[in-house]
Amino acid sequence: MELDAWLLTAAERGNGATCLDRRRSDAAAWSYGNAVRPLIHGATYFAELLRAIRAQRAGDLLMFTDWRGDPDERLDGPGSEIGTVLGEAAERGVIVKGLIWRSHLDRLQFSEAENRHLGEEIETAGGECLLDMRVRPGGSHHQKFVVLRHAGRPELDVAFAGGIDLCHNRHDDAAHRGDPQPLRIATAYGPHPPWHDVQLAIRGPAVGDIEACFRERWTDTAPLSRSPLVRLRELVHGEDTEADPLPPQAPDPSPCGTATVQVLRTYPNRLLRGYDFAPDGERSIARGYRKALRRARALIYLEDQYLWSPRVVECFADALSANSGLRLIAVVPSFPEQDGRLTLPMNLVGRIGALDRLRRAGGGRVAVYGLENRAGTPVYVHAKVCVIDDVWACVGSDNVNMRSWTHDSELACAVLDECVDPREPRDPGALGDGARRFARNLRLELSREHLDCEDVDMENPRAPHETDELCDPGRAFAAFAQSAAALDAWHANGRHGPRPPGRLRTYRSASVSRTAATLSRPLHRLLADPDGRPFGLRRRNEY
Repeated sequence: MELDAWLLTAAERGNGATCLDRRRSDAAAWSYGNAVRPLIHGATYFAELLRAIRAQRAGDLLMFTDWRGDPDERLDGPGSEIGTVLGEAAERGVIVKGLIWRSHLDRLQFSEAENRHLGEEIETAGGECLLDMRVRPGGSHHQKFVVLRHAGRPELDVAFAGGIDLCHNRHDDAAHRGDPQPLRIATAYGPHPPWHDVQLAIRGPAVGDIEACFRERWTDTAPLSRSPLVRLRELVHGEDTEADPLPPQAPDPSPCGTATVQVLRTYPNRLLRGYDFAPDGERSIARGYRKALRRARALIYLEDQYLWSPRVVECFADALSANSGLRLIAVVPSFPEQDGRLTLPMNLVGRIGALDRLRRAGGGRVAVYGLENRAGTPVYVHAKVCVIDDVWACVGSDNVNMRSWTHDSELACAVLDECVDPREPRDPGALGDGARRFARNLRLELSREHLDCEDVDMENPRAPHETDELCDPGRAFAAFAQSAAALDAWHANGRHGPRPPGRLRTYRSASVSRTAATLSRPLHRLLADPDGRPFGLRRRNEY
């Protein structure tokens, strides 16, 4: 398989200012020899993150970025609050550096107070945490990753990257009963919203790439905020606004696996002054998806929090139109996160338009589902996962919408495993690429949870017969449809008799009146799904 058939070359990234594609001696735009594992659910990720941080010692380096951070969120029981854990690391000599979005005012129900508190707790313990508002108006830093480097012990180096914030609501497991420390969202999800999410644990040379992304933001010379009021408050409160120097970056960890990893990002085109490392922004997530989708032939498996931009799903629709055998399975939240009188229709109009475009392109080859737990409570899908033809897999902080592809900061990892999966069909896309072990097993693990099957052994590609059946795109598509239909019928019949296995519900969008849709579309484009591209790219509808 030619990697550049699926992955972006350095020129295709479209950002010559970044160090990412020139930091290796071979100038490759990706790294070879990585070990990558999916950590499905916040409870899984948090427990592994806790063990990794507590194993660090004086002189080691911990770097993290986050959209929201709640210092009292427990990683694994009492005494494991993230603020406490990071503070303890700093106190024992670990170099702790953090970049957290300085968000909008809490009266707008964002997370300014929580992020400031976590930063203060880290700084009190001797670490350094900057509140970063270097975004477009109305934008956010949405990257969620942690990098742990170990002086003299590079075999322990690891990066965690994906969609899971260090905050309330994220600590859930396969039972989906919700986080014991909840943050209220739409009423349909109840007092403890069930939460489905995915993070990656990455070891190998790609750790150096993700660290380089942190360093680019950390050393950016632009002020943390342009707002005179914010800068006055920084002065009054004595906030840290100057990044102290980082120690020199250590050599990349040695190869330790079979996965090629390409780090993809979004940075907006900032008005007046761009980023030092992305003067016109970067849209390699959008470019990476669009390139990979051109090779889709059998099955696109997608889990996404939003999937609500008709402009963005055009590349999915083009793939469906061009290939009559291509199917799309999408798993999304059954209800938007916000259900206010203004926010609900603003969110729904984008989803309705996006799904209409996909169905016009693919008809019955497009299937969209929500999730529920065993009690019948909807599960909020916060995951950002895409698997194409069991070859290319991508997990990150980005959603399939214009905001994530152009406007906010995002980070995703595209994974191509050198290890070929031996199960049939061995080449789902029939392009000679084969099926790849990581991508296929990721799709199977997620699918089997949603279908209430036994867990997939990610270390053993020769799984039981049922797993082999789900390898086939057509059978997987049918299995999802049958499971959702059975559960839908059970609910429609008043829940009489045993509950059918499975967690899938056929997605049915609430209707929006013509008047509400007309009024909401401008707000959707301005507030929910803004465009952060330079004007020239907007005119040409390019990325």
